[in-house]
Formats: sequence, structure tokens, C-alpha cells
Amino acid sequence: MTLQQWKNPTNIYLLIISLTGCILFVLQGISFQAFNMNEWLMFGMLVCSIILLNEYMIWLPPKGNSLSMDSAIYVATIFVFGLEIAFYVLVASSIIFALYHRKIAWWKHLFNFSIYSIMITGSFYVYTFSGGEVGAFNLDQLFSYAFTMFMYFAINVILIGLFFILSSDEKLLQGMIKDALSSYFITLVLALILGILFEAYPLFGLLIFSIITILISLVFKQYFHLYEILEEKANRDDLTGLINHGYFKELLGKQFDDKAMHPLSLCILDIDDFKKFNDYHGHLKGDHLLRRIGTILKDSCEKNKFTAARYGGEEFVILMPNTSKEEAFLFIDKLRKTLNDTYIPGVEVLPQGCISFSGGLMELGKTVYSTSEFLTKADQALYYAKAQGKNMVHIYNSEESMQHVLDVRKETELLEQKLSIFLFKDIDTYKHSKRVYKYAIHFAAKLTLSEREKKLLIMGALIHDIGKLEIPRDIINKTGRLDPYEWEMMKKHVTWGKEIISVHKDLEELIPLIELHHERLDGKGYPYGLKGKSIPKLARILCIIDSFDAMTTERPYQKTKSFDEAIEELKRCAGKQFDATYVGLFIEMIKEKYPLKLKQ
Repeated sequence: MTLQQWKNPTNIYLLIISLTGCILFVLQGISFQAFNMNEWLMFGMLVCSIILLNEYMIWLPPKGNSLSMDSAIYVATIFVFGLEIAFYVLVASSIIFALYHRKIAWWKHLFNFSIYSIMITGSFYVYTFSGGEVGAFNLDQLFSYAFTMFMYFAINVILIGLFFILSSDEKLLQGMIKDALSSYFITLVLALILGILFEAYPLFGLLIFSIITILISLVFKQYFHLYEILEEKANRDDLTGLINHGYFKELLGKQFDDKAMHPLSLCILDIDDFKKFNDYHGHLKGDHLLRRIGTILKDSCEKNKFTAARYGGEEFVILMPNTSKEEAFLFIDKLRKTLNDTYIPGVEVLPQGCISFSGGLMELGKTVYSTSEFLTKADQALYYAKAQGKNMVHIYNSEESMQHVLDVRKETELLEQKLSIFLFKDIDTYKHSKRVYKYAIHFAAKLTLSEREKKLLIMGALIHDIGKLEIPRDIINKTGRLDPYEWEMMKKHVTWGKEIISVHKDLEELIPLIELHHERLDGKGYPYGLKGKSIPKLARILCIIDSFDAMTTERPYQKTKSFDEAIEELKRCAGKQFDATYVGLFIEMIKEKYPLKLKQ
């Protein structure tokens, strides 16, 4: 290793642990006393058992984690034969294992030996300190057995956990802790059983234990293989061989949260005029066409380590980690041309005269707060591509993707109809929505927003509390303070509002305002606890407007304030609950438009 490599915290940690393990071994003063024949047999059996159990691990679904039972033998050896024999077995088995697995780096063998050396030494002294005596199994020492096992695994988790922390692999750390908790109980029971067998039938007991463990390993290996087959079938689309919609959403969620995968791009593909092909040639040929397309997508994506999935019907989706939208566009457009040039009998009936698709491409940005919004924006880009004549790929652009939205006045009429339902259920919510709508009109005129953003802010303000239609009358009209259950019910209105609006395709752009106008800049809002700029800009603006009216309007779950008091509250919470950039501008707007509401 170079000097620079030794300065790496992970390498320094490996060196410290390796030296510690070797020093502990030397300090034990191993005497290498002569064994009699029975002791040699037992020693040989212990070493062989350790080697075999390391080769025949127990594989556990669903993630393929493995469980080795060698720790049960080491712990049982400590209980029955003591520290010196345990070290004999460790040294011999480590040397044999290192010689057999010569391809593994030497420092990994040394580190593994040192980890076991520290665990065995620590466990032995914990065992004797807690009153345990080396020898035959004794029920009176049950506490010592359990406490020793606990410390054995605690040392293991700490030493390996520190390695994962230093190497910045927190996911492996979480998985290791879960595995350690489950294997702790299993190994404790097996170590006690082995200790009893040592007392009754030393050699035969160890042989039976090893055989049973190996058989369990073989059974679990077959079980794990069967699980993999079933999982593969469950996650695959039978027709195209691509992953299916459900598994794709699972992968998308993981890569969405994994910053190491970013930049992350996504493209939704829709086969142009597939229905016409299907109607003309029948479903069998239609299935054949989809199968061919699936094969081409799969082959192209695997070369680039992308993921292709059948999203539904004639729609496909491609997930491209570590890929910018520009790089993704080049790949998708090349794929489009490849399909154009792939001849399949019958494509002559298609308007393009070949297989073609329209693609909507989206790169994950800081303002995208969920996978559903990620997909929605890619879908909007797809609709734009379709509207431009098909057989093209379009990168999401907020201005162009909103061309299909109706004029704001017409949209407002539709929203007013929905809002009027509150006249019969909750007049206060109706009046609140109308006031927030009015504030939004004035505030939008003051802000530097695009015309589209102004329309969205105004429409979102009018309909932001639509989810309260789902809240029972006795809660929404309650005059007293809401209890915890009622408050939790009230908070769900943002989710219900999202669901109500989601059925209207042309109103989907309003979802972030409806769902996220109760998020706070400091992450203490709901429903997701988003922070800072991860909250969409218009939702941050609407949060200020909504909160101001909530503070200045009598409500069962909010104390009423004057305009001046509300302004002071906005200032106090700027940078914590509210975006300070817009608080000052909003206050200016209030002073300009509502001077009579303020103290002279």
C-alpha cells in the first residue's frame, strides 16, 4: 500500500484490528502442550467442523444473506475446553482456510482471524467474570452462557459495524445488525446443545452436529434457489421477459432514495398506434410485436446497466441511473431509431410504416419530491411527444408540458363547482378557500413567476383544501379544540385532496400544491416532513398564504391573530416554517393591498 492509502481511515482501522487480534493471541501464552490421542481427535474434529461449516453456510432469503454456524463451535469450545483450545482451533482452521482460499487477499484473512481472536478473548473473560467455569454443561451457569453469547455478538457487531461506517456502507450495516440479532438466538441455542453433546458423546456429538448443520445448509440452499426462481417469476412480465410494473415501482423507489444513483433519468415509452396493429392483425401478432420490442429493449438496456420494464399494455419504461437527461436522450433516441429499422411483418399498416414509439424523458431534480411526481412529469413529456406527431422523444419542460392545460378562467369554473360542495358541509372552509384564492391573485401579481406558475398558484389556492370533503362533519365543524385523533384525521386532508384531483388528468400539476402546502422549511410539516428546497416553490408560497389566513381567521385548531400579529408571526417563523424569500414579499403585498387591516 502507498502512504496515501495508509492514511485512509478504513485502512488504519484494519491495521489496528489486525494488530490487536494478533497481540491478544500472543499474550495468551499458548504453550502447545502435548495432546493425547483423544485430544488430538477432538482437536482435529473441531478444526474440520469449522472448515466444513464455513463452506456450507445457511443461505437465507430474501436477500441471500448467509449464516455460518462456526460461532456455535467456538463458543461451545470456550464453555467446555477453555480459551487455549479455542485458540488452537482458530489458528489451525484459519491457516487451512487461507491456504484453500488463496485468491482472497491476505489482509482479509488476517482481519477475519483478528476479529475472531478479539471475540473469543473477550467472550472468555466475560464468561469467567460472570461466574462461568470451564467444563461440563451446567444449568446453574445459564446466565453466564447467555451473557457470554451476547458479548460475543456485541463485539462482532461493533467491530464489523465500525468497518462499514468508515467505508460509508450504512445499508450493509443495517442488514448486518438485523442478521446478528436473528443469528444470536440461533447460535446460543446451538452452542448450548453442542455443549451438552460434548459432555455425553464428545466426538460423536460433534460429528452429528456438523452433519445436521451441513444437511440444513443443503436444504436451505435448495430452498433459496427455489425462492429465487419464484421471485424471478413474480417480478417478470410473462410476455416480454422484462420486469413488471410492480417490481419496477419498487426499484424506482430504491434508486429515487439512493443518492449514489443520481443523476437519475426515466423515460416512458408508448408504442405508436399499437391498437391499430392489434385490431388489424389480431392479438397473437400483437403479442409477438410486444415480445420483439421487449427483447430489443432488454438487450440495449443491459449493455448500459439500465432497467427496462413493461409498464402496462403497450407502455414501457426505462430507468437510467447515473445518467443525465442529455445522455439519456441520446440513448433513447438511438433506441427509437433501432426499432424504426427493425422489420416485423405487418408493420406496413402503421402510419409510420415501421415500429415507432413516443418517449417522455425526465431527469430527477431537486424539486421532485416523490416517485409519483417523477412519473407524472415523464408522462406529461410523453403526451407532448404524442401531440407533436409521434415517433419522437421529448425531454420534460414545464412550460411546454402545460400547453394542454385549459385557460385559467375555465379551470377556475371547474374548481368552483367542486368547491361549492363546501357550502353544504363547511361554510368556513369555503370562505377560507375564497380568501386564500384572493390573496394568491394579489401575491402572484407581485412575484416574479411565469404565467403558468401564476395560474397554478391561483388555481391551487382555490382548491388546496378540497381533501376536507372526506373529513366527517362532526370534526370539521367542531367548535372546540381538536383531540389528537381528530387532529390526525384533519391532517389526512392533503392526501385525500391529492386523490380527488388525481382523477382529473388536466389538473395533475396542482397535486404538489394540494398535497404539500403544510410542509415546513425545517422538515416538521406533513405529510412527508420535507425540508427546504425539496418542497416545491409554489407549495412554499401557498404555505405562507394559507397560514396567514389560518392565523387571522377563527378556527377550532388555530388561535386567531390580528393582521399585525400574523405578520410578526410570519417574520418569527421565516427560515423555519416559511421560506424567508417570500415572507418579506408577502408582507409587502399585505401592506399594499390591505392597509385598513393594519394598525395605523
